Amino acid sequence: MPEGHTIHRLAGRHRELFAGERLRVSSPQGRFAGGAAEIDGRRLVDTEAYGKHLLHHYEGDLSVHVHLGLYGKFADGPSPVPEPVGQVRMRIVGDSHWLELRGPTACEVFDPAQAQMLRDRLGADPLRDDADSRAAGERVRASAKAVFALLLDQSIVAGCGLIYANEVLFRAGLAPTTPGRAISPECWDEIWTDLRALMKEGVVRGRIDTVHTRHTPEAMQRAPRVDRHGGEVYVYRRPGQPCLVCGTAVARGPLAGRNLYWCPSCQPG
Repeated sequence: MPEGHTIHRLAGRHRELFAGERLRVSSPQGRFAGGAAEIDGRRLVDTEAYGKHLLHHYEGDLSVHVHLGLYGKFADGPSPVPEPVGQVRMRIVGDSHWLELRGPTACEVFDPAQAQMLRDRLGADPLRDDADSRAAGERVRASAKAVFALLLDQSIVAGCGLIYANEVLFRAGLAPTTPGRAISPECWDEIWTDLRALMKEGVVRGRIDTVHTRHTPEAMQRAPRVDRHGGEVYVYRRPGQPCLVCGTAVARGPLAGRNLYWCPSCQPG
């Protein structure tokens, strides 16, 4: 599932392509036909990313809410518009570009109250300037759950996914199983600040890089990491490989229904 930085990149891309234009909206697949009819011909006012959710705001106080889930994908290109291929849930055609959405978990029309209900049930998004990191920290410290699971809870930290959760805890030197109530306010501030910086860099680069300069392939004279998500990381999907800091074999185990990766030496607990 795409992490929050990807959704913020998409919001920026769609704003750049279509904001201010009256758009033709359709559903070649048919599953969004009713919603497309409501939006068709309206002007796109703005786009918004919140955690792993994307909103297209149209004139008339209507928004299209998209959650990509595991299989959703966007594609876009310049005119002319190609014939639809496969299951296209939503197609947008503007003055000079087109956009297609396939396989999302959600694609639906919201009124302002529904859009606000979505925001209200999400936690603090590190990529939003209106994020309340203090409230998120209070919820973390009130819980006995593992901090790894709390970082993945979208009602606490919106947009943080599996990669960022594993990596930011390694960088903090924290065992992922550390209970939230053991996290001091100062420690939470450090985690939040680091997570925010990493995710902002992800927006700029379009991939997740978490290693410090001294641990890059060039600095360590090692081969670059090869993985479908791209980017240089410390522990994510590196089980059995030596830690880039201390050389200890990276460990893997299940937690909160997800794969957890950590260095037993750098993250004792």
